[in-house]
Amino acid sequence: MNIENIKSVYFVGAGGIGMSALIRYFLSKGKLVAGYDRTPSELTEHLIAEGAQIHYEENVDLIPEACKNMESTLVVYTPAVPQKHAELVYFRNNGFEIQKRAQVLGTITHNSKGLCVAGTHGKTTTSTMTAHLLYQSHVGCTAFLGGISKNYDTNLLLSQSSPYTVIEADEFDRSFHWLSPYMSVITATDPDHLDIYGTEEAYLESFRHYTTLIQSGGALIIHKDIALKPDVQAGVKVYSYARTEGDFHAENIRIGNGEIFIDFIAPDTRINDIQLGVPVSINIENGVAAMALAHLNGVTDEEIKQGMASFRGVDRRFDFKVKNDKVVFLSDYAHHPAEIAQSVKSIRDLYQDKKITAIFQPHLYTRTRDFYKEFANSLSLLDEVILVDIYPAREQPIPGVTSQLIYDNLRPGIEKCMCKKEDILELLSQKQIEVLITLGAGDIDNYVPEITKQLTIDN
Repeated sequence: MNIENIKSVYFVGAGGIGMSALIRYFLSKGKLVAGYDRTPSELTEHLIAEGAQIHYEENVDLIPEACKNMESTLVVYTPAVPQKHAELVYFRNNGFEIQKRAQVLGTITHNSKGLCVAGTHGKTTTSTMTAHLLYQSHVGCTAFLGGISKNYDTNLLLSQSSPYTVIEADEFDRSFHWLSPYMSVITATDPDHLDIYGTEEAYLESFRHYTTLIQSGGALIIHKDIALKPDVQAGVKVYSYARTEGDFHAENIRIGNGEIFIDFIAPDTRINDIQLGVPVSINIENGVAAMALAHLNGVTDEEIKQGMASFRGVDRRFDFKVKNDKVVFLSDYAHHPAEIAQSVKSIRDLYQDKKITAIFQPHLYTRTRDFYKEFANSLSLLDEVILVDIYPAREQPIPGVTSQLIYDNLRPGIEKCMCKKEDILELLSQKQIEVLITLGAGDIDNYVPEITKQLTIDN
């Protein structure tokens, strides 16, 4: 189906962060946009205010008439929605064109130069940083992001003239195989989504296949320390990057007083005294990857320096909510053991003498089953861990798989407790908090405003 011929687009699972960028894109093109999501959220309310028609009841009768015309309607769904979902079944039984989000993204971006960021973790921050570097420069870009950029308060950037589209390339359900990158960063390939892939080998194979999709004349910028052996087409340049080594890296790293400065080293340039707008140490590595993409696509050294200093971060990615002399509170989306370890190390760099407490909500039963020991190891880097129940998302419970598995494997001597979500505020009111972080990709974020309020009042 030619996207230009579509009059209406219907989204089954409209509230996801990736889906919402597509909703905003189609609204910008003047299409009628409607859809279903299971629960209202701040994001769905924003989308409704921007013109989307969204309902929260699984009911075919609530689908607008305009979206029941098979000839002019595209149906987009997320794999997180069950296949037996009544509305999805209706569209399938009536012969509608039904595509995954990633398929649609692949079609939209096929005729542009896709700058894609893939990897188990780091991809949202790195892609948002890349988008900011390009968007604020003379080069410009369109961007489909996996988080809300704090610079622009949206996850969609539009350019009428730039040939570049920045895309977060998601490996879940092999979604990134629909893309045709001009250039790509791969940040990490720590196994994840084993409910889909089964084995680490299959996971790495999926990334290998992804590297074959990079277009001749383009480039792959791959983290130096990952197990993946890329398999690129002829005419694709392969560069390495890491924090302090590789074709692109940082030197002269200065961390102190809540600030980070680095020198950026590329094969053909050096940019001294770059200040990180979000001064956490993981952003040194994310920044090197983003600057590499920007540099290879014509952003000037001075524009890179300005862009890095003015980058404000992404909602729920190292998102500082309270920061004063008495207490620090931040929210982070980390939901994989390697991400959590990186988060904790980054906080420890900034607050070496403080007690660091985390509230962790595991995301998915399968991920907890597959990695509970790794989660326990990462969380054991903290001083105190508060564990809440697993967020199920699309899954049914698995007998014997609960947060207790992680709890029982935490290092001896660590302060720890289990807590119901609704009791978090009461529990925190009894503690002397120094540095607090909420970790997880579920609905733990819904409690952040109340926690922020309580910590602000108490301090």
